[in-house]
Amino acid sequence: MSQQEFLTSVQNFIDNAISHIDLTEGLAERIAQCNSTYSVRFGVKLRGRIYSFQGWRSVHSEHIEPVKGGIRYDPDANHDEVEALAALMSLKCALVNVPFGGSKGALKINPADWSEDELEKITRRFTQELARRDLIHPGRNVPAPDMGTGEREMAWMADEFRRSGRSDAINQAACVTGKPVARGGIEGRVEATGRGLQYALKSYLAHPDTAPVAGQKDIAGLSVVVQGFGNVGYHAAKFLQEDGARIVGIVEHDVAIFDDAGFDVDAVAAFRAETGSVGNFPGAETVPSAQGLTYKAADILIPAAKENAITADNCEDVNYELIVEAANGPVTAEAEECLTRRGIIILPDLYVNAGGVVVSYFEWVKNITHLPFGLMDKRQNIMSGSAVVSALEEIAGRPLPDTQRSKIARDTREIDVVRSGLEEIMVRAFDEIMERKKTLGNATLRTAAYVVTIARIAEYYRAIGL
Repeated sequence: MSQQEFLTSVQNFIDNAISHIDLTEGLAERIAQCNSTYSVRFGVKLRGRIYSFQGWRSVHSEHIEPVKGGIRYDPDANHDEVEALAALMSLKCALVNVPFGGSKGALKINPADWSEDELEKITRRFTQELARRDLIHPGRNVPAPDMGTGEREMAWMADEFRRSGRSDAINQAACVTGKPVARGGIEGRVEATGRGLQYALKSYLAHPDTAPVAGQKDIAGLSVVVQGFGNVGYHAAKFLQEDGARIVGIVEHDVAIFDDAGFDVDAVAAFRAETGSVGNFPGAETVPSAQGLTYKAADILIPAAKENAITADNCEDVNYELIVEAANGPVTAEAEECLTRRGIIILPDLYVNAGGVVVSYFEWVKNITHLPFGLMDKRQNIMSGSAVVSALEEIAGRPLPDTQRSKIARDTREIDVVRSGLEEIMVRAFDEIMERKKTLGNATLRTAAYVVTIARIAEYYRAIGL
């Protein structure tokens, strides 16, 4: 499926949600449209010659600034994909009530084709092009990692922006999120999207009005297939395994592996790091990647790779009770109609993978305020924890074991604050989706989520006089 069809699919979801909301004339069109997309071509001297590269940065909505969204490095990147992803970012931020507008960026490049030194030169040149147009700026446009990028690239971008001198020096670290902790990042950002998925699935199962999965309302024992074993797929699989799920399938770009007993996720990751592929993992059944999504039935599918994983071509052949969208746009609008007809429930991307932007917001706030999370209430938490320990020991009439004392009385770490805040936001957002769903009859979870977020964006526009 083409990226034009991906953009069309996102627009169809938006149009469907708008039909459920009473908006003033023209406002629906304003919300749906992408504000602007900047395309850049630049050269970098590498290997004794000049290589040309093409990139994009799209701003979907500036109803609130700064706008926020990742930058991906992908040889298949293009204008339409970036605009679709920017639209999803606007909706995602509004759904979890994070005060950012939506943006997205991409560089048409295969990172594997270049050395680390070459990638740094390319990234710094791309940053220069963005900075000239305020498309990277702590108060206007804040990139983050996406597919093909990570902490390393964000550190390069932040340093290049600092060198440009285009912002107040005190807030320059807030020009991007997803940085290494040592360079102004925040604990828990690398795991954030996978951790958010874990909280999203728990929220779904815990809600009294949702259908059980495999007859149960608990993660333990559920069988899971994960498509895409990058940062998001790995962490999602790891956290669900820790909750007792069986990761029975892992689908990668080259092969897919299956084991009904369930994989040790860390063992698979270590095997891939050593061999370059998950294929032929000991004890697993290896099949071609193209068969991965339809090869075996399971309780849950987590598509964590790219958009358009499930289309009209294969939607009749997938056999899962619940699809939890870790990637952006893995199920097309046409495929969703097919899956809904078959009784397959979809937990939508703009909710499930919002953990990344939530923790990015925490990092941005940390950079702007120049205070580590947990610092202000650290002493209070220690005192409260110590008081609890003393009370329990008095009731028990004996000292608690050192391990219990430590667990109860330990001081608050940044990672604890981040995880707690993320969980609260994910639970609250799902409750809002379910409340809206009650008013929409037989609408899907995706439609309910889109209605929540578009209504919220409409309120922003009304507040500024549109």
